[in-house]
Amino acid sequence: MDTTKMIIERALSQGRRLLSEHESKELLRAYGIPVTREVEVRSSGDLVDALRAIGFPLVIKGSSPQAAHKSEQGLVKVDIRNDHEAVTAFEEIMSRMEGGDKAVLVQEMVKGTRELMAGMTRDSQFGPCVMFGLGGVFTEILKDVAFRVAPLEKRDAMEMIREIRANRIVDNIRGLPAADLDRLIDILLKLGEIGLKNEIIKEIDLNPIILSGSQPIAVDALIVLSSDT
Repeated sequence: MDTTKMIIERALSQGRRLLSEHESKELLRAYGIPVTREVEVRSSGDLVDALRAIGFPLVIKGSSPQAAHKSEQGLVKVDIRNDHEAVTAFEEIMSRMEGGDKAVLVQEMVKGTRELMAGMTRDSQFGPCVMFGLGGVFTEILKDVAFRVAPLEKRDAMEMIREIRANRIVDNIRGLPAADLDRLIDILLKLGEIGLKNEIIKEIDLNPIILSGSQPIAVDALIVLSSDT
């Protein structure tokens, strides 16, 4: 069984329509979409190994299908720089989460000042539609996004990137390197591909995608399954 099918069937067997961040990223990684390096941890005993595997500085987040809005719930601790800070963050986050299926993500801290977003939503008339825009805290405020119906070609993806008002964010500006447009285009193409191949997937949200130098990396991700099946 391939990774995508295994993740989806496990969620459905548990009566879930929402994948955890870790599950969402594992599915995206299977398609070659760049996501953060991370380890999911459920016990303090496994925490030390995860810290060594990822390395400082790092981010610790709550990981649960019920933790869709982690920042608002106080389930995200950033810029963790030593074992003591990591243990404190782990214990605090675990105590804040409810339910039996709870864990934390020990995640690499991706550095970059430019934040984008991308995703897929399944329209009842047009089918899977791919979205690209300005990400991070400005997503809801500026609503600077572009859409295309899948399947996409490279030309479509490039048009989307240049269509948003803040399109210069991907250029060489203020000493920052230009974004790897081939990589960005590939992310958009693969989101369309995922939508076309998996009718059960209703929504995909990658926000933010941080430009680490020139390279886009999805720092957070959420996948929602359809309730129509």
